[in-house]
Amino acid sequence: MTSTLLIVQIILAIAITIAVLLQKSSSIGLGAYSGSNESVFGAKGPTGFLAKLTFTLAFAFIVNTLVLGYLYTTETTASVADTIVPANNAAVPAVPTTSENTTPSAPAAPTAN
Repeated sequence: MTSTLLIVQIILAIAITIAVLLQKSSSIGLGAYSGSNESVFGAKGPTGFLAKLTFTLAFAFIVNTLVLGYLYTTETTASVADTIVPANNAAVPAVPTTSENTTPSAPAAPTAN
């Protein structure tokens, strides 16, 4: 199920990219390569059609993303940290204790001879 939706997600991403690039803009984009758009889409050209197509594809992309996110979170309920086996703590050495008398004292003041 998720692999099918993932393939649909990739196809939607490519289709949105193509639909956006075909739209007429200030720099024309890839719309200049589609010569007779006016005769196929009417007098206004593909402007309205491509805008609606882009909106529909974007809506489908968002819905598909949400469904994929939901499916992936319900599939993976176990964490990697749950599979870690705790190590045996028998070989841990104890910390040596020091008494207060073992600290070096300040050297004695030199005496005059």
